[in-house]
Amino acid sequence: QVQLAESGGGLVQAGGSLRLSCAASGITFRRYDMGWFRQAPGKERDFVAGITTSGIETYYTDSVKGRFTISRDNAKNTVSLQLNSLNSEDTAVYYCAASFNRVGRQFSGNAAAYNYWGQGTQVTVSS
Repeated sequence: QVQLAESGGGLVQAGGSLRLSCAASGITFRRYDMGWFRQAPGKERDFVAGITTSGIETYYTDSVKGRFTISRDNAKNTVSLQLNSLNSEDTAVYYCAASFNRVGRQFSGNAAAYNYWGQGTQVTVSS
């Protein structure tokens, strides 16, 4: 049974930081690109950050570049997202997702490319 379990969300003041973690089980973690998405109330689920299987390549949506950092530990089957300089627009439920990396396929930030999803963790930024 595949499980992606997020943790680390919470309430933080504007300008503060959080670190989200996602622990994966039931998959060969090193064969999956990993992504973080977020969904604010009344909005669609959007790509935030992604990392390739080896961790060499990372991708970010423009609004979080320079503030968020994604990383992974293939030995521990975990992916993390460090969130710095948070603002109210970062308030959302954050989801961890795994996308099987077929040979020759480039990284994708499209939610449809992701095979497995976590339940999400709430991040609330107060102004």
